[in-house]
Amino acid sequence: MTIEMTLPAPAPPATETGAPTESPAGDRAGSDYAVLSKRIAAAGLLRRRTGYYVARTIVVAAMLVGSWVAIAVLGSSWWVLALAPVMAIVFAQIALLSHDIAHRQVFRTRRASEIAGWIAGNTGMGMSYGWWMDKHTRHHANPNHEERDPDVSPDLLVWSQRQARKSKGIARFIGRRQAALFVPLLTLEGVNLRVSSVRALLKPGIRSRGIEAAALIVHFAIYFTLLFTLLPPLHALAFLAIHQAIFGVYLGATFAPNHKGMPMLTEEDDLDFLRKQVLTSRNVIGGPVLNAAMGGLNHQVEHHLFPSMPSANLTKARPIVRDYCREIGVPYHESRLLASYWLALVHLHRAGAPLRQN
Repeated sequence: MTIEMTLPAPAPPATETGAPTESPAGDRAGSDYAVLSKRIAAAGLLRRRTGYYVARTIVVAAMLVGSWVAIAVLGSSWWVLALAPVMAIVFAQIALLSHDIAHRQVFRTRRASEIAGWIAGNTGMGMSYGWWMDKHTRHHANPNHEERDPDVSPDLLVWSQRQARKSKGIARFIGRRQAALFVPLLTLEGVNLRVSSVRALLKPGIRSRGIEAAALIVHFAIYFTLLFTLLPPLHALAFLAIHQAIFGVYLGATFAPNHKGMPMLTEEDDLDFLRKQVLTSRNVIGGPVLNAAMGGLNHQVEHHLFPSMPSANLTKARPIVRDYCREIGVPYHESRLLASYWLALVHLHRAGAPLRQN
């Protein structure tokens, strides 16, 4: 169902958590979130799914190795470019697995999660685990918050008309036609992740910066060595461009439907944890194929309420959360995949309206 939403009257604020891997322990014992948490825990949906993640890791690793073997077999044939989209899917699946690792859905301890994150994130796909972890933590603490959520920072695009009126530089220029430019810009998202990772590692602030930098160098060394050893230079350059472009679009297509087009929050909004997470999130309805393609993030409402819940359990949590939201009168928003993209693009177009009036 697709629901047009307005923010309800403020509820007493709950204690926020800065960590994307934990539920808000400071939430009041009798709060709406506490009641929902008890129901979810009683259903056993917060238990780890070791077997699931072992199997998922093996499948993703096999896809990665198999893709490189196929590239070596095709060699100098231009048909090798048909494998670039396949490799983009593999890299995106590594990114989604890294996401679950960061939320401690896979390992209980921070150290184990960090090591796995360095292997999957830094070495596997060339993105700084520590940089992304910091960014994603702030997003989970304040989703769609104009001042606090880095995912809606007006660096390149504007996400509200208020941001549009205050925008400067490239954001002001792109913002006028940002809905039309959104998908083309996503082709650069893979490059943006790598550049942002390198920039973050060049300055202090990230834990284990030396290890992360070394792991990132290993990724680039292996990737470019294999690419330019197995393929002729022109083939390698074409493969690189297609691979990175589709990888960026895939990630954008996975994350954009989750919050874009949902209410934007400011310092004036005073919502408790449950309402802050539910009202700013959108689920994408689909079957097992969509669940696998989006790594479970199509169940964004449930993920934001219970970040440490294994992604394989989000489908089972959905009816519990949906029914509870109906019970307490909180709008629960979900739509089909194509409709979610349309809503996101419409939101971008409306957000840039003030820039088209000048």
